[in-house]
Amino acid sequence: MKKNLFKRPLVLGLTALVVMASIVFISCGQKAETGGTAQAAPKKKMIKWRLQTYAGPSMNDEIFGNKVKEFNKIANGEMEIELYGADQLVPQGEMFNALQKGTLDMVVSDDESMGSPADVAIFSAYFPAAGRIGLDIDVLWNRYGLNEIWKEAYDEIPGVTWLAQGSWDPCLIASNKPIRHVKDLKGLRLFTSLFNGKFLEETYGVVPVVMPVEDVQMALQTGMLDGVSWSGATELYTTGVADVCKYLLTNPISGAWSGGFFVNTKSWKALPDHLQRLLMMTIQASNYYRLNWYWWGEAKYRTSGDKMELTSIPANEWTGVDKQAEKYWDTLSKKSPRSARVIAAFKKYAAVRAKAGPPYTCGK
Repeated sequence: MKKNLFKRPLVLGLTALVVMASIVFISCGQKAETGGTAQAAPKKKMIKWRLQTYAGPSMNDEIFGNKVKEFNKIANGEMEIELYGADQLVPQGEMFNALQKGTLDMVVSDDESMGSPADVAIFSAYFPAAGRIGLDIDVLWNRYGLNEIWKEAYDEIPGVTWLAQGSWDPCLIASNKPIRHVKDLKGLRLFTSLFNGKFLEETYGVVPVVMPVEDVQMALQTGMLDGVSWSGATELYTTGVADVCKYLLTNPISGAWSGGFFVNTKSWKALPDHLQRLLMMTIQASNYYRLNWYWWGEAKYRTSGDKMELTSIPANEWTGVDKQAEKYWDTLSKKSPRSARVIAAFKKYAAVRAKAGPPYTCGK
């Protein structure tokens, strides 16, 4: 009887335990599922920027595009920079205003041609005799205080933040007429940058012409232009200008071009710190790549390029660059206290180079 008394309650107890366990299992499963859904982080919206450079389609990848692709890959879905070339979204001369308004998030250009109102803008691009080679530009900005001066100047302008400066190629003259003496330059219609054009006009009697980059080759073919004073051999061959020019003058108008990386201030501040750092590293990587790419190309195309005949003006005639440089340096140093500081840096480094001798200066 005792066994019968305990048998049924034991069965009921086991049944109750199974039912309770099922309830607990279902309940826990529902909680886990609900909890998992609640804890899933909402997908972040990708940050998208629009970047325009001064360069045409054949050059854009070398100028910054190859490193932008790397940035987009490393950003891993958090950010994407859309790359545009010269005049694709806005005309070159309106890039600064577009950047201020937020039409563009970032630009790569010399200060002057994009319409910058900064008092230091005139010292960008092919400012005469600032450096003999591209590395001199990097030294001036990174080691002689120009980074600090540029930051100071752009901190005074609302809406735009200057991030960094870099060096580009030397400025040579490619033409359809041979240039072997200074007198051969007089009256030549050359496509140039703004200050470079003024310099050539005052020094050698050149007629400077400014037009959209994409129109240059046709203008050379039709005779509207006699040549270009815009780049070195690397760009001339890469862009196809070497295909429509017969001669390359090896005397440099300027040793290197100086350009900057600028961003819309609001867009910049909206980036998290790690993306700001990634972009700065991308810029530095681009500066290094471009520096050696240009230096490689200048030697390669002058020695093995077969599209343009090399010409040179005798050294005793080629004195205008240095004389005019001194004139501009003295004149512009009086423009403002900040301009005086820029010129002081130029002069200080020039004196160091002269004292150091080759390879910092020309000669044996």
